[in-house]
Amino acid sequence: MSVNSVGVNWDQLEVDQTESFLDISPFVREYIGSPLTTSNPASNTGFFNDVKIPQNGNYSHIVVNGGNSLMQEEKKAGAVLEIQVEPPSNEDQESLTTGSREKPEPSTLEEADLTSSVLGDTILAAKDESFEQQVVPEQLSSLSGKEEPPRSSSASRVPEFSCVTEEDSVLEPCAEGGDVHQVPQQQDQPCGTRDKEKVDAPPKPPRSPGPSDLSFPTDGMTILEPTPVQVPVPTLAPSEMMWTIKRDEPVKLRITQSGPGSETPVTVHQMFQHAVEQYGETPALAVKKEGQWATLTFREYYNECRLAAKSFLKLGLERYHGVGILGFNSPEWFIAGIGSILAGGLAVGIYTTNSPEACRYVADNCEANVLVVENHKQLTKILQVKDQLPHLKAIVQYKDELKEKQPNLYTWKEFMELGKQIPDAQLDDVIRSQKANQCCSLIYTSGTTGQPKGVMLSHDNLTWTAEAAGKTANLENGTEKCIISYLPLSHIAAQLIDIWISMRFGATTYFAEPDALKGSLVNTMREVRPTAFMAVPRVWEKMQEKMQSQASKSSLVKRKVAEWAKYIGLQANYNFMNGNQTVPWGYMLANNLVFKKVRAALGLDRCTMCFTGAAPITKDTLEYFMSLNLPIYELYGMSESTGPHAVSNEAAFRIMSCGKEIPGCSSKLDKPDEEGNGEICFWGRHVFMGYLNMVDKTEEALDKEGWLHSGDLGKHDPEGFLYVTGRIKELIITAGGENIPPVLIEDAVKEELPIVSNAMLIGDKRKFLCMLLTLKCNVDDDGEPTDELTPQSKEFCRQTGCRASRLSEITSKNHLPVFKAIQEGIDRVNAKATSNAQKIQKWTILEKEFSISGGELGPTLKLKRPVVQKMYKDQIEEFYS
Repeated sequence: MSVNSVGVNWDQLEVDQTESFLDISPFVREYIGSPLTTSNPASNTGFFNDVKIPQNGNYSHIVVNGGNSLMQEEKKAGAVLEIQVEPPSNEDQESLTTGSREKPEPSTLEEADLTSSVLGDTILAAKDESFEQQVVPEQLSSLSGKEEPPRSSSASRVPEFSCVTEEDSVLEPCAEGGDVHQVPQQQDQPCGTRDKEKVDAPPKPPRSPGPSDLSFPTDGMTILEPTPVQVPVPTLAPSEMMWTIKRDEPVKLRITQSGPGSETPVTVHQMFQHAVEQYGETPALAVKKEGQWATLTFREYYNECRLAAKSFLKLGLERYHGVGILGFNSPEWFIAGIGSILAGGLAVGIYTTNSPEACRYVADNCEANVLVVENHKQLTKILQVKDQLPHLKAIVQYKDELKEKQPNLYTWKEFMELGKQIPDAQLDDVIRSQKANQCCSLIYTSGTTGQPKGVMLSHDNLTWTAEAAGKTANLENGTEKCIISYLPLSHIAAQLIDIWISMRFGATTYFAEPDALKGSLVNTMREVRPTAFMAVPRVWEKMQEKMQSQASKSSLVKRKVAEWAKYIGLQANYNFMNGNQTVPWGYMLANNLVFKKVRAALGLDRCTMCFTGAAPITKDTLEYFMSLNLPIYELYGMSESTGPHAVSNEAAFRIMSCGKEIPGCSSKLDKPDEEGNGEICFWGRHVFMGYLNMVDKTEEALDKEGWLHSGDLGKHDPEGFLYVTGRIKELIITAGGENIPPVLIEDAVKEELPIVSNAMLIGDKRKFLCMLLTLKCNVDDDGEPTDELTPQSKEFCRQTGCRASRLSEITSKNHLPVFKAIQEGIDRVNAKATSNAQKIQKWTILEKEFSISGGELGPTLKLKRPVVQKMYKDQIEEFYS
């Protein structure tokens, strides 16, 4: 068939009735599988309801010139859209011309069902009325009128678009010091600012009138009138020491002569005062109370923290002594933490999963004067060990009523009342005495390799890192900012983002329900619609598994549409990552049919940045979300660097890289090998003060020049992107002397075998490598893994011809088809090994999935290798017997 080209003016194509036009709209809709309507400046009927071509020619190739009126988002003249239109058959042409073909009625539920098949039940119910009301009218039932006309293909049954621009080389400015990153200036873009549309945002989540009209919180938080405190800029305490192990000793800050890192040091109180001056009436905290969002403004938040600080002073909090906080994220957690700092103490988070003995260790190590617990469950742990805590003066329970009264045990309301007995001047004196290079917070490591270490952080560590990290994430743009607090606040990542960065840049922190990680998080996400979202790798992996599981149950047509869209999304995001500003054919249609629906259903439609950190993430998971137009940016750092050291963002993104160093921070690679891999060392004002009371550990971490040795192996690429390639302590050195980083091999196995949840490589000082495997199982209401396989695991089994639905069926009966499929996956990994020493020779499936309560995983779901080796030493020895 010959191809004829014709140039058609956009407006003429839509409205000119002087020619005899053939309406191909139904023909286009047949390929899409659902009706499409969009607004268009030239036609009220919408582009896809009014697509016409001249009848006097068989045109299979049409070039439409339109510029701004063609693609409203792009705002750039000279855009050319090429579409492929297969001429209808005689029968089709007759029905189209006469109008005898029935036009299907719009069905928002059908479109929602398509989205559900991509997302999964836990994220979106296909026929859910609330979803239909909230999302379909704005997100699902219409396109924006900015898409290209379709290029149909009878083979794929999916129209494809190709946008070609005449100004391919336009660059978007990037941050100073960053590499040049080409991004499209007008095409639809994969995430963040690229996908922001100039339209009114959907309604914000409901909020209560706030504390001035609602008693917030209802369990006794007292709201005071603003109390101005004029505190002069403190000078730094004199010190020439880069590190210390004493909590009352200041350190010398790593201040640069100019540029990033040269900013004037400030205390936590000064940063909070600045926030009140700048964002005073902006909601700072939001928590659900009886089904409604109750909010505290920054001014009210500040006054609550002052009152809590005075209450701590009343209870006898001594300078540089700890206030341990044991509970799920809440306004009381924040207020207790900041209040303890203002009162001259140390804010100390304690993991809620800690045993009574682990709680005792932390409280004793920081010489805690006060312990703040969430409820009776956590209180019971403290009561079991309180007689072993000589410095403990009081316990405060911030939720629920006390089951029994005991001396020095207070409810939150009683605690806050105590502060009214302390004059403001007494607190002000304490605040004035604080210096930016003094300790104010302790972060205890999760103890994956031994006893937890108390990481001492100064005021400057917190305030400077919050400022630097927030600027790197472009939080100074003046738009509304909101996040969800749900990750453990005893971990530096959650604390820095939820408390300190939010304070510095005026973001509203919404508190998730305590069962967030058991399924309620997505409901909070849909309601709040955060502008930034942070999750550890396992959370992203769980979301991926749920979405893939539901997609496998959908019809063939829906699966094909989803696969097509994800192919387009992955290609587009790789283009953007590599500085290629063109989008593949079909991108805009895929964006409207799938990507926008995914974002809305996840509650990420306003989210400009999705982050991951605290543990390694697999390439498979990163590519999955890239294919859905949700690139996930990696953060890299540690407690000892006050959280982030290197950050990926829109302008600095390479898959599997953790981005580039935050401005003001530096890296060096110690003792690099021939491939450039060396130990990653940090320098900057984010480097911690030292480990509390641990000289040897501190000297191990900080060298004589003040560089922080991370213990991680990594390298830089020619563009300056940092890649973490392993961990020195995890490095396996075989009996033959070969150094093998286990994470790369473990991730490869998990990518090849979707049934595998955890893989741990064994082989240190051994003749060959072996591997412990766990399979993906459902968890119960307490987050404990059960014996029942996940839908994804069951599907894997069914594909091998095995009907097992429980883990015990596989391990006890030695299902040969499943074992054979796993071995084939291992063989594929081995085929890519760089040497025989890096090949997996034996493996076994464990009888239970790893968990926090089981001891195999830390609070951030990081693998505790020494613990696993002890727990499964019999299975390991059997490999080598």
